[in-house]
Amino acid sequence: MAEFDVLVVGDANPDLLLRGDVRPRFGQAEQLLTAADLVLGGSAAITAVGCAKLGLRTALLAAVGDDVFGGLVRAELDRAGVTLLTADPHGAPTGITVVLSEKDDRGMLTLLGTINALRPGDVTDELLSRARHLHVASMYLQPALAAGLAGVMSRARRQGLTTSLDTNWDPAGKWESITEVLAHTDVFLPNANELRAIAGVDDTDEAAKILMKTGGTVVMKDGAEGGRAWWPGDGSSETPGGDSGVASCAAPGLAVDVVDTTGAGDSFNAGFLAARLSGKDMPESLRWAAVAGSLSTRAPGGTGAQATRADLAD
Repeated sequence: MAEFDVLVVGDANPDLLLRGDVRPRFGQAEQLLTAADLVLGGSAAITAVGCAKLGLRTALLAAVGDDVFGGLVRAELDRAGVTLLTADPHGAPTGITVVLSEKDDRGMLTLLGTINALRPGDVTDELLSRARHLHVASMYLQPALAAGLAGVMSRARRQGLTTSLDTNWDPAGKWESITEVLAHTDVFLPNANELRAIAGVDDTDEAAKILMKTGGTVVMKDGAEGGRAWWPGDGSSETPGGDSGVASCAAPGLAVDVVDTTGAGDSFNAGFLAARLSGKDMPESLRWAAVAGSLSTRAPGGTGAQATRADLAD
């Protein structure tokens, strides 16, 4: 039996979450906030904590500095039961993201620091041999890792792991290397805007089918609407919503009192992975994902209100 159900690879850093009058006005104007929280951030770290809360034996490979912010990251991961496997930070300080959060939108200011310290060689064959599934997050914040990520995913599959990817948004807007990486990815987990941007079309159904030409599954996060999944099939095995070699299904989000949407997509990822690695079918896995994403918005930050296994019971 593998030591870990899931190995998450990617970013781990604090988020400084600011709420209230957060749209900056320069000219030395002082603005008053309603709340400020320093919480665990990073798509990979939030996903890893979500997986652990849902009962998966979870490891996170990330570069974390030996500084105050790095200490916060280590403490929060340890408290959540996530095994942190640290990579060389190459002398960089632990990264940080300042999140300017409004009810229906947010802006993010990120100092990369250690976020960009991971290298493809850090994901060793020995490390892969310890896990059942490999999930990679924030590909475009980590260009050094991204340059060799297709090879990492390929090695993982050769060792019998299943693979998943959440690129997050590409700040450069170029979406480079995605075709090569998706060729070795079992499940791609974009949000609706990322899906449209990568495929170059506005219709998400068409976009998903374009990306599925590599043979993988596309699971789209759609905010308060929940999510939708497309996977290879005849449209009859698990859901009537497919056509012409493509099966599909949708799941609604839950109506909750939203405090903060930071990390909701990462909690969605965790719900989906926990379900699939527990043997759930696609519609049920998507339901877990949509519920987990919705519940995570009830508190500030990505991990404060994440779902437990009991929350996702039928």
